[in-house]
Amino acid sequence: MRSFTSVERRIDERAHRLLDRAPADGIRSRLLEFAVFGLKQAWACIFGAALLAVILAARLWYPDDAALARNDFLTLAAVAIQILMVATRLETARELRVIVLFHLVGTVMELFKTDVGSWTYEAEGFLRIGSVPLFSGFMYAAVGSYMVRVFRLFDLRFADYPRRWVTAILAAAIYANFFTHHYIFDARWFLLAAVVVIFGRCLMHFRVFRRPFRMPLVVAFLLVALFIWIAENIATWSGAWLYPSQLDGWHMVSLDKLVSWFLLMIISVVLVAWVYQPSPPGEDGDAGDGTTEAGESPAITAAPAER
Repeated sequence: MRSFTSVERRIDERAHRLLDRAPADGIRSRLLEFAVFGLKQAWACIFGAALLAVILAARLWYPDDAALARNDFLTLAAVAIQILMVATRLETARELRVIVLFHLVGTVMELFKTDVGSWTYEAEGFLRIGSVPLFSGFMYAAVGSYMVRVFRLFDLRFADYPRRWVTAILAAAIYANFFTHHYIFDARWFLLAAVVVIFGRCLMHFRVFRRPFRMPLVVAFLLVALFIWIAENIATWSGAWLYPSQLDGWHMVSLDKLVSWFLLMIISVVLVAWVYQPSPPGEDGDAGDGTTEAGESPAITAAPAER
């Protein structure tokens, strides 16, 4: 199984001292699985949730006449959150590499998209490249942080996962289309169909506590994209950035953006797959069969801690 960080390992051990005494079946068992699922999801979202909380707090309470521009404050806060994540062993150095890659990929897209007017930021502060404040890249890093954390927290395994070189070509085409559709034909609907064809047979196997579960990977993409869309609505309401239609007054982000976020999930999964190679269910007592060799319920994960 994929390993926890040392901090997560200690949390896991303490949790098991309570959870192992819980009933193994019945309604209480199902409620327990649901509660653990929610807690794990919250833990996986810790970077993004912290960043979104700072953005919202800055919208509500940051003084307009402060010496430090709000965008610069957000950038410094994002850097501080990332440093704390590594210093407190909530992320490993290995995971940090893919998060930095998300940051770079996102920043390049931000520079292009703001230049063509897809969305805008307040032109303030010094910590920016052109009109793009540096905190914007951390919003993509938050997606990367969630992806790498959820991989090990739920011990994700994949049945019928497509060949990685095929997914890499698809991800590159999706990323290119975010740029090229401004000048040539928008291929997003063809790319969306390609995602369904390539990933349609793939099932994601995951473990919450005792029981293994499975879900079509395409459905998982859609659910994560939906939650990102909800977070995007909070961020735009907070004024972190605005779409052209929101300049005269905020309104909810168009549901069309769900397609963009759905396609972005493909890029995210492909990037993370180069850190955690997708494995099929049933290997090493993983999420495939629900039991260890001794026939007992395994730990939430039972791998040694990364340090």
